[in-house]
Amino acid sequence: MLEKIWKRKAASIEDTRLTNHELSFKELKEGSRKRLATINSEFRHTFKFLKAYPRSVSFFGSARYEEDHQYYVHARALAKKIVHEMGYTVVTGGGGGIMEAANRGAYEAGGKSIGMNIILPHEQKMNEFLTAHIKFYYFFIRKVALSFSAEVYIFFPGGFGTLDEFFELVNLIQTRKIPKVPIICVGKAFWSEVFKLVVALRDDFKTISPGDEKVFHITDSDDEVVNIIKAAHLRKE
Repeated sequence: MLEKIWKRKAASIEDTRLTNHELSFKELKEGSRKRLATINSEFRHTFKFLKAYPRSVSFFGSARYEEDHQYYVHARALAKKIVHEMGYTVVTGGGGGIMEAANRGAYEAGGKSIGMNIILPHEQKMNEFLTAHIKFYYFFIRKVALSFSAEVYIFFPGGFGTLDEFFELVNLIQTRKIPKVPIICVGKAFWSEVFKLVVALRDDFKTISPGDEKVFHITDSDDEVVNIIKAAHLRKE
């Protein structure tokens, strides 16, 4: 039902763009009401879906890596290890690259493998290693779901989208909008460069406080990832 609403919504937005129609106040008002109803419905559906997976780890990273890339291989093995040793549900954006690798590892380990996909005009293809999935019309609701659904967040190298999600989570913890949970960055060669920027923000530009750089961990060791998770306090919400 929701998917049909989202597709109609996407089509109506596309029609408006194509015709460059000047909306009246009444049309804007009606459109806002419908939009708010859709947003409310999508949020309700999302949180109902997430209640079934209270112990989960979210994986983030580039969608561009193929299955023979070192980071794809690593994410697949790490997800498999986490499922085997800790029984966590693995959650991703449901696409390719690192998302597919993590879902694949969880799927092969016999665990729960969840995808949170976004509906686009040219629909993003979901990977085939999912035991359950949910689709989103609105990017920001998907982002909220990925940010608040897990007890652990694991980041592999990625582009602007990955960095956007990374810094948002760091900021949410820094500003105490969410509890302090493990943010683990895998791939020292990549994340060490990001850390240099964080240090510059602290020391040169004075735009963050000492200690803010300790919100996240950087490692290449799967055993260290597991130990960080085991040592963390589990979220209560």
